[in-house]
Amino acid sequence: MYQILIVDDEKIERRGIRFLLKKMGIELEIYEAANGKEALEILQEKEIDILCTDVKMPFMNGLELIQQILPKKPELCVVIFSGYSEFEYAKHAIQLGVYNYILKPVDPKEFEKTMSKIMKILDHRQLDRELKEKEQDFMKEHILYSLVNGISLEVIAEKVKGECQTAFLEEIDCLFLVEFSSDFFGKVGLDFPTLLKKEISWEFMYLNLNLRQCLIFAKKEMEITPKQGAEQLYNTIRKQCGMEAYIAASDKKEKIEALDKEFEALELLMEQKFYQPEQHIFMEQMKDNVNLLSQINDDMLLKQIRQDLRMKDIEALKEHFNRLCEKYRNKQNFSQVYIKFIFSSLLKDFYKTLPKEKEGTFNQDIDRLYRAERFSEVMEIIGSTITYLEEEFSMVSTSLHKEVNEVTKYIALHYGEEIGVEQLADVVHMTPSYLSYLFKKEMGQNLSKYIKSYRMEKAKEQLESTEEKIATISYQVGYTNVSYFCQSFREYFGVSPQKYRDGGGHNDTE
Repeated sequence: MYQILIVDDEKIERRGIRFLLKKMGIELEIYEAANGKEALEILQEKEIDILCTDVKMPFMNGLELIQQILPKKPELCVVIFSGYSEFEYAKHAIQLGVYNYILKPVDPKEFEKTMSKIMKILDHRQLDRELKEKEQDFMKEHILYSLVNGISLEVIAEKVKGECQTAFLEEIDCLFLVEFSSDFFGKVGLDFPTLLKKEISWEFMYLNLNLRQCLIFAKKEMEITPKQGAEQLYNTIRKQCGMEAYIAASDKKEKIEALDKEFEALELLMEQKFYQPEQHIFMEQMKDNVNLLSQINDDMLLKQIRQDLRMKDIEALKEHFNRLCEKYRNKQNFSQVYIKFIFSSLLKDFYKTLPKEKEGTFNQDIDRLYRAERFSEVMEIIGSTITYLEEEFSMVSTSLHKEVNEVTKYIALHYGEEIGVEQLADVVHMTPSYLSYLFKKEMGQNLSKYIKSYRMEKAKEQLESTEEKIATISYQVGYTNVSYFCQSFREYFGVSPQKYRDGGGHNDTE
């Protein structure tokens, strides 16, 4: 709504102008002053658009008022009322930039005509301002979008064929990445910033990224913490949109060096919703660096699961799989892509052990796994496959030759002693060559490899659950030469026994 100031030392004249404005049906916020001095104070305090003033008044006349205010507010539309005797004053005022003068007594038709023209001027100016603001907003949005996507300011300036005004970037205090689980912005679209402004107490810039994501750039004036800002955003979205959203918030920034890096950090932070879907706000924090030992432990766990698969040890497989899941669930600096790659690789190995008629299910499970939006869904898919494996292993174990069962039981009881193929052949009354053939056919690996694997797994258990010296463990699992045991352990697990124990939290020396 535009604002008008009526200045006249006669109250009846001011009321007359009010009456004419009301009769015209123009919606204006009306202020009054009885002289130029009062009018000047109002003009300095309010954003007045139209000034209607008499010429002759006490303290400060209309001409003096115009001379003082127009240099400061050149866009002010000024109309003066003048009697015939004051025509020279009016003429001077026109030279100063007054829009029009109207002779007293005021002719209603002339006044209406003048006001109509002024309203058109004001509307045109308002439209121009809005267009310029939209152009500026569009340019800011273009610059932000380009920077977020890693395009340099030099390249942007070249594309827009002009200098990029980037001072607004210094206003950024912190960033919020907002993400929905469905195509939210296809429904709400450009109204979303308006919805936020109804509740948000701080200034921000907005950038829509796609149908599910947007970036909110809080300005420096934000006097609350990023966490409080994220909570305001989350509560506003729930209240105004009736939807759940996930928000990743950065720390406050003294200066934004690279928006693409900031965005990548927020996207990585947003990965946590894969592990913690019940949480909706994720704050920037120091990431745990994945050290070499952690990577080694990853490799060892995966190797153990595959070894359990070869040995058809379903209980050990379940235990190692659960440990792997706990590791990834608690260490949330792994990307979804990495997690899905690891578990799809395991799934592929699992299905190789299952009958061929299950191959169709494999493709469905792989598709479900890569579409999963939560880590729990990935665990559920692999868990179902382990159930298939358990059923398959149960069927296989009942059909194993009695002699092979006896051999595996004997190894489980005597793995700490010296065991050879000849000795095992004597136990089941077979020739060594036939036992080797039968064992490999039934178990999928030769006897010596099975014995070594069994001993290594037992050594690993001892390292994890006891504080026995490594030399003692070596003897307990059938190795009289400690150096050879350490070499075998390193070949099997990819790390020495001592390093494995250190990673498990124990501290002693070989």
